[in-house]
Amino acid sequence: MRVTEAVRAARTSAGSAATRGPRRARLSVKRIDPWSVMKFAFAVSFVLLVVIVVATSVLYLALDAMGVFNSLNTTLADLFNANGGESGFRISASAVIGTSAILGAINVVLFTALMTLGAFIYNVCADLVGGIEITLAERD
Repeated sequence: MRVTEAVRAARTSAGSAATRGPRRARLSVKRIDPWSVMKFAFAVSFVLLVVIVVATSVLYLALDAMGVFNSLNTTLADLFNANGGESGFRISASAVIGTSAILGAINVVLFTALMTLGAFIYNVCADLVGGIEITLAERD
């Protein structure tokens, strides 16, 4: 008899919770830790560096297999030789991938610095206006 009463009580409490709707919580983001932002931004930008270098390498290999860079180097050599100069400029894998790596490293430094600066600026603004209010709700 006690089991059936417990089942009835559970059913009625579940039914009343369903009629109330999902629970909601209002939160306010008052401060973001700049050290955490810096670590996260560095990790994300380092992963982007790896992605950029790998994508550049794959793209270079695909275009080199089609002979794009051979014809481009020949055209540049003809252009410089027509003007009477020596053509020391040549597009190579190490130049393309190295340039990609250097630009990616600059991106790592700038992205990490700007995100950390953004956290400091957010903290100053949050002190002035109270932060961002977020409402969390359960799914139906």
